[in-house]
Amino acid sequence: METKVIKINSPADYPLLDPAAACLRSGGLAAIPTETVYGLAGNALDADASRKIYAAKGRPQDNPLIVHISDFYQWAPLVQEIPASALTLAKAYWPGPMTIILKKSALIPDATSGGLDTVAVRMPSDPIAREVITRSGVPLAAPSANTSGRPSPTRAEHVYEDLNGKIDYIVDGGPCAVGVESTVVTLVDGAPRILRPGGITPEMIRDVLGACEVDPAVYEQLKEGVKAASPGMKYRHYAPRARVTVLSGPLDAYVRCVNAHAQEEGVYALCFDREGAKLSVPYIEYGAQADSAAQAHQLFDALRELDERGARRVYARMPSGEGVGLAVYNRLMRAAAFEVIELEK
Repeated sequence: METKVIKINSPADYPLLDPAAACLRSGGLAAIPTETVYGLAGNALDADASRKIYAAKGRPQDNPLIVHISDFYQWAPLVQEIPASALTLAKAYWPGPMTIILKKSALIPDATSGGLDTVAVRMPSDPIAREVITRSGVPLAAPSANTSGRPSPTRAEHVYEDLNGKIDYIVDGGPCAVGVESTVVTLVDGAPRILRPGGITPEMIRDVLGACEVDPAVYEQLKEGVKAASPGMKYRHYAPRARVTVLSGPLDAYVRCVNAHAQEEGVYALCFDREGAKLSVPYIEYGAQADSAAQAHQLFDALRELDERGARRVYARMPSGEGVGLAVYNRLMRAAAFEVIELEK
């Protein structure tokens, strides 16, 4: 089948969403824009719809899905209870790029939660996403709308490239604003803990709740046999077809290392703005070194462009890991399967 594309230019076009909303309500799949990345949406209360999401993406079924809502009143039925800390956090940063994990209610099927007794819920700030949820009348499970393991899609064209013929609709709302997936924070046990970093930083959560830990899996591969509590924890993610290695060290050491591989076929550099001119290999720049938000916005586009150019080996600059840079660090490290070279100064 040919996937239907619905282009939304303004709120005046919202009635065009009705066929996609009806499709979602009846168990079909539609890719929708959010402020983070495009999501592959299905009825979160329908186990069959969730299984279709896994099948379309080629996603392991123990990797939980995030449930998207469009209003606060939709949250309570999905969880056993909403503690004061969760409500405080949601009031501070919803709608926005933050996902909160709590114990799930009986409404959430195991197929949606990846077999866990918890559910991850967020309220996107993208108005088109919320309009689709509202018109469908059901909460929507929506992981990134890409083939599992590939760089996440920040444009409708990326979704079409990966999923045309596998899903019913693509809602084209233009480029995503943030560019990396939402922050996932669990409030199930003890202090708030970030399982996946995003646009809401640990510092922002501490400002509201006074404390916030960062799970070790943000920095390293999940240990064998440990069940993933959040999307983006367990498997190699966000990866282009090329082998990616992250180089940690100052610019001059990076330049020396990359240029030493200039005669090798298919070598590319992934570097910060205004650094590429120093290199003897083809390069893609993904934001200024001091601008983590720009890096987040451009990273997945850059990783997909590496595929378009036929890159086979990529040497990437290490992001800072501070603030939003922690999300950039996490995505790039997973794209590289945590392969890092520490450069001598």
